[in-house]
Amino acid sequence: MRVIGGISRGTKIDTIESANTRPTLDRVRESLFNIIQNEVREKTVLDLFAGSGALGIEALSRGANKAIFCDNNNDAIKIIKSNLEKTKLYDKAQIYNCDFKKCISRINENIDLVFLDPPYKENFAIIAIENIENNNYFTNSLIIIETDEPERIEKEINIKSQMRIIDKRKYGRAYLLFLRGETYQF
Repeated sequence: MRVIGGISRGTKIDTIESANTRPTLDRVRESLFNIIQNEVREKTVLDLFAGSGALGIEALSRGANKAIFCDNNNDAIKIIKSNLEKTKLYDKAQIYNCDFKKCISRINENIDLVFLDPPYKENFAIIAIENIENNNYFTNSLIIIETDEPERIEKEINIKSQMRIIDKRKYGRAYLLFLRGETYQF
């Protein structure tokens, strides 16, 4: 896996060898960043369920001011740190080795962009959205969820959340859902 664009373009990044971790494919990352290219530069990003940190690192490489990485797996944290050092982006990163709910509650600065790539078949995306909605630092955030069950996630968001889905893209088995708060004005 490599960084697709920006100042660290072409740098090889490591992934985690685990049945519970599923890195976002290069082609999906490339398509994602083509879609959000105007949402990244000089922004603060949260890479929740970060795994290898590929999404946050890609954002930093493309001009984000800061990326916050969160994962509760010690091996993932080691890989994220190593990948940040390889890409020379460590000084723009903040790393949390904790549960995603605890990380969200600790955020005390405005977050512009959130990557949610939780384990499939879990309800973590909905729980994360509920926690994000209870933190005022996420008021204007663009939230991107990667899932293989878009209908279930969409239904739960419509029932439990003030967020609205503004776009949905399919890449093989993976779907990307793009969300904004109801109060966000385009």
